[in-house]
Amino acid sequence: MVNSNAEDDNSKYYSKDEGIVSIMYHRFNESKYPSTNIQIEIFKEHLFIIKNSNFDFYNPADFKNNFDIPKINKKILLTIDDGFESFYKEAWPILKKDKIPFILFVSTEPVGKNGYMTWNQIKEIEKFEFVEIGHHSHSHDYLIDKTNEEFVSDIKKANNLFLKNLGYIPPLFSYPFGEYSKFMKDYISKNFLFSFGQHSGIIDLNKDKFELPRFPINEKYGEVKRFKSIVNYFPLEYRSLMPEEKKLKKENNPPRFLVKFFKDQKNLDRISCYSNEGGIWEKSKIRFNNLELTIEFREPFVPRRGRINCSLHDGNKWRWFGTQFTVR
Repeated sequence: MVNSNAEDDNSKYYSKDEGIVSIMYHRFNESKYPSTNIQIEIFKEHLFIIKNSNFDFYNPADFKNNFDIPKINKKILLTIDDGFESFYKEAWPILKKDKIPFILFVSTEPVGKNGYMTWNQIKEIEKFEFVEIGHHSHSHDYLIDKTNEEFVSDIKKANNLFLKNLGYIPPLFSYPFGEYSKFMKDYISKNFLFSFGQHSGIIDLNKDKFELPRFPINEKYGEVKRFKSIVNYFPLEYRSLMPEEKKLKKENNPPRFLVKFFKDQKNLDRISCYSNEGGIWEKSKIRFNNLELTIEFREPFVPRRGRINCSLHDGNKWRWFGTQFTVR
């Protein structure tokens, strides 16, 4: 596989893409893990909301064929991380019955261990045409804290196990904890077709193919009212976002943050951003000049994660993008 990411700004254009809202789940009906769990009845309500909207579920196989084509109607993509057994027992029967497409991102080291799916269960579901198995590393460790060599070794261990058990290496990748450095992203871009983080936002054809956004859902952030808002967000497109290095150390914290937009976009003066530098969420001090947005941060971000979320009220639509940094 080759890097299909278009880095050249001249290859991008304001597309009016309606976008793909990507939703991330982990556990189902495991109440003792509220930060990664969703109650199955709430999950059913989420599916009901989507089915009764004007949006269709997105089959992840279409990433390979039409990512660069603007979506005329917004799509919803379901993703499930880690391969917990509770997904197989609770959510899989529902998705199977209604043939709802999704990506299951699997970390290979815990497969078959207590609380996780087995290879036989994974092979059972991956036979369905609406299911895509994704690569989620081997150890699901904090790989950004490892050396570059240890990171590559971890990915290769997973590759070997996928080849042994499935006969192929999944072309879609999900960064554990949504954390990645420039080295990690560059390596993934040379060996996979697309990769996903855990920063909020809506996928459009101008988003970087190797840091695609997703909205994490759990018991706190899976409340029905919030979910209705999420599925009704639209892409806030941009030409480029800097810095490319998402791992912050003392020497680059706070970062120099710059977003370049397209001249055809409207209502850009309505953008507002919120960021959590210093460990406190507040409205960001933004500057907008000649289609470029910068943020004057109050102070450095604190470990472990720094986040920026920007939104725009564009007519009758709310547009959104987010960014996540890993702070060391």
